[in-house]
Amino acid sequence: MAEENNRVLQVNIEEEMEKSYIDYAMSVIVSRALPDVRDGLKPVHRRILYAMSELGLTPEKSYRKCARIVGDVLGKYHPHGDSAVYEALVRLAQDFSTRYPLVDGHGNFGSVDGDGAAAMRYTEAKMTKITQELLRDINKNTVNFSPNFDETLKEPEVLPSRFPNLLVNGSAGIAVGMATNIPPHNLGEIIDGIVEIIDHPEITIEQLMKKIKGPDFPTGGIILGKEGVKQAYTTGRGKVKVRAKANIEQMTNSKYRIIVTEIPYQVNKAKLIEKIAELVKDKKIEGISDLRDESDRHGMRIVVELKKDVNPNVVLNLLYKHTQMQETFGVIMLALVDNEPRILNLRQILDYYIEHQKEVIIRRTRFDLEKAQARAHILEGLRIALDHIDAVIDLIRNSKTVQIAKDGLIHQFKLSEKQAQAILDMRLQRLTGLEREKIEEEYHSLLETIKNLKEILESEYRILQVIREELLEVKEKYNDDRRTGFDIDASEIDIEDLIEQEDVVITLTHFGYIKRLPSNTYRSQKRGGKGVAALSTREDDFVEHLFMTSTHHYLLFFTNKGKVYRLKAFEIPEASRQARGTAIVNILQLDPGESIATVIPVKEFKENHYLIMATKLGIIKKTELIEYDTSRRTGLVAISLKENDELINVRLTNGDGEVIIGTKKGYAIRFSEKDVRPTGRTSMGVKGIDLRDGDEVIGMDLALEDSYLLAVSENGFGKMTPVEEYRIQSRGGKGIITYNITSKTGDLVGIRVVQKEDEIMLMNNNGIVIRLEVKGISKMGRNTQGVTLMRAKEGEKIITAAKVYVSDESEEDE
Repeated sequence: MAEENNRVLQVNIEEEMEKSYIDYAMSVIVSRALPDVRDGLKPVHRRILYAMSELGLTPEKSYRKCARIVGDVLGKYHPHGDSAVYEALVRLAQDFSTRYPLVDGHGNFGSVDGDGAAAMRYTEAKMTKITQELLRDINKNTVNFSPNFDETLKEPEVLPSRFPNLLVNGSAGIAVGMATNIPPHNLGEIIDGIVEIIDHPEITIEQLMKKIKGPDFPTGGIILGKEGVKQAYTTGRGKVKVRAKANIEQMTNSKYRIIVTEIPYQVNKAKLIEKIAELVKDKKIEGISDLRDESDRHGMRIVVELKKDVNPNVVLNLLYKHTQMQETFGVIMLALVDNEPRILNLRQILDYYIEHQKEVIIRRTRFDLEKAQARAHILEGLRIALDHIDAVIDLIRNSKTVQIAKDGLIHQFKLSEKQAQAILDMRLQRLTGLEREKIEEEYHSLLETIKNLKEILESEYRILQVIREELLEVKEKYNDDRRTGFDIDASEIDIEDLIEQEDVVITLTHFGYIKRLPSNTYRSQKRGGKGVAALSTREDDFVEHLFMTSTHHYLLFFTNKGKVYRLKAFEIPEASRQARGTAIVNILQLDPGESIATVIPVKEFKENHYLIMATKLGIIKKTELIEYDTSRRTGLVAISLKENDELINVRLTNGDGEVIIGTKKGYAIRFSEKDVRPTGRTSMGVKGIDLRDGDEVIGMDLALEDSYLLAVSENGFGKMTPVEEYRIQSRGGKGIITYNITSKTGDLVGIRVVQKEDEIMLMNNNGIVIRLEVKGISKMGRNTQGVTLMRAKEGEKIITAAKVYVSDESEEDE
């Protein structure tokens, strides 16, 4: 209830609350929180800049205390708290908050670490050069003025804004029931976009995006993908992923460090570093040995040093995942259009800006035209006076009063009152010949100006061309390079679609260097050749694994510890034949002491396909392939191992084949795969061969029809024996002799089941590889020592043999 003149009025509290809240909400929306689409400013920012203009704080003038500026804003235009005004002024001066600062601050205006600005009595400010473009021509009746809060002064309802400030500097604000969050952009790109609209009015947003590539944040960073930007530009809403700019540098002793030089917009650097330290303390991110901030006046530099043999890419990705080194900027392009809040797309914002500039140009042109016409009118009177100077002088001399003289001039020479007054105010020096010429020149110049101004007002095309020219002038003065870069967002695209499908060779060395090469890098040679260098290794390193696959196939990396890691072949960095390759620890997150035992390519994970595994101690295990259709950066358990046991080999099978296991002392066993029942991924398996003392498994393969068992010894000897010579035994037996081991041949290093059309590659411990056609290798019985496959110099040992799968085209090329 309310009491008025001793009368009690009954009111419905629900209606009163609704009405009052709506009034409050609209006040916040229109007068506080949202920017105008025309100048991109909220009322407080507009009032600050106008007050600074009124104080004459132009760039060439000296700084003035911020307390004085805030006082003027409060007293004249903005009756709110002084802290709100000062905080708004400070933000306009921060180069890490505002893309193109509108206030030139002198003193402590805060930092990217979240430090606040000094009190307003200590700081000073003036306008920046670009701010003058916002206020340019404001005194030429280009915008409407309205009474201030106490109706003693007038303030502009909007600024002329000779550049599109809403998009250039962006805006953020929370109103009642709505919010705006417009990212800043590059001045040159936005102006180029407006020029394109002027030149090609039918241009689409997609075509505009060739000029306006995306937000350009003051703190730089990298935008991931274009989908979020496109959505924001087409609908007015979108999510833009922004990532810190970080580089990985190699230090000594196999150590790396991550250098962060740019962070996402509005991220507090000090809190970011605190968060990283907290994650290290809580052991959510491991491998970081030191963390420090080396930022100075030259730029940002956060250093994250890593421990030895830690994969820097893994740590960097964890930092992106768990900290503000990767942020999502939620774009909401909400602005006031005719004092009504509207969600706008990119084209609409630019169109409204162009309409505003049309009005500014028209009003300015009219103002200049009226001024030129008024001046021409005066000059016409002066010309008449100069043409009749003697009569004019006589009339003035013989007049008793100024009014009589003025009336006489008006009637005798048919002048207006203003022209007559101008003649009376004219100095005698204007009677000289030079001054007469100046008046004539000025008059004819004004006639040209008037003609040009009228043509502008009569042609929308001319108005648009004026806007175009003046915007390009602004671009010429204030444009700078883009700070925010772009990168691919893996979640938006399938990288595999960008990779050409081709056959490749993957090599992996004993010390863990891996690389990918085209399959045609190696040519076939005759038996007994010297081979070609597969890669340049360190003195004590050698190639352990070599196989062929396709770039689009999965690679399952099985380790000696019984774990499996999964990658696509194209994720292995490509290198030249002589290059060492990339350390596997930079690609896979291996544990200390863990090494790759075998790698097998898998095209797809199908049912009724199995992985057969053999261990050094003779254990065999079979598990369905689909149980491995998952990926974890830290690896999955592939087989549970006994103490002192290691995983030796893995093969892909359909479940109906036969298995051959070979040992280094020359024994082999062949048994049906059905003797091994399928077990779970984390199971241990069963006995595959009963080993003799001092013996161990060196290989396992699947027996095929019309195939041969290729056995290769460490001294370069080898032979092929028909698989049929190995009778099928029960799983778990001791096996039969497959190779006559002597001091000349050395122990066996590998066995492979091959066919006549196959090719193999042999590698020694010096990194030398030879490619051989199987049909050129002698066929011999089980109990023989074989022939020379690859000549070995003193100290050289064969360490692995790999079968090569080649297409017809490859064979013809070779």
